[in-house]
Amino acid sequence: MLAKANRITRGVDYRATVRRGARFTGASTVTYIRPTSDPDVVRFGFIVSKSVGNAVKRNLVRRRLKAAAYDLLPQFSAAAGDGGIDVVVRALPASVQAQWASLHEELLRASARHTSRSHLSKGSVRP
Repeated sequence: MLAKANRITRGVDYRATVRRGARFTGASTVTYIRPTSDPDVVRFGFIVSKSVGNAVKRNLVRRRLKAAAYDLLPQFSAAAGDGGIDVVVRALPASVQAQWASLHEELLRASARHTSRSHLSKGSVRP
């Protein structure tokens, strides 16, 4: 389970991340990542709307996403660099059929793409 320090709890933070963050689209999720000024803090938020399914299905998807985020916390911390990042994961209706491994892979891919994008914007040359 994610610690309280690793969770987005305010609606203002959700909106800021979705509106100003970099968007990474997968088959069953859309991940938004926004750098923050908090040093070394990676926070996650999850949006699972009613279009995903009934309450049982939504909670299943949310639990799978939380488990994947907890497992990938070190990768996101490395991607954050000096500052922290906020990550909001929006589940799409296809996420109900997705297994934990595929959700994990989508979050890992979003982290890797964010890392490569941030390195390119800092003037690094892609190998």
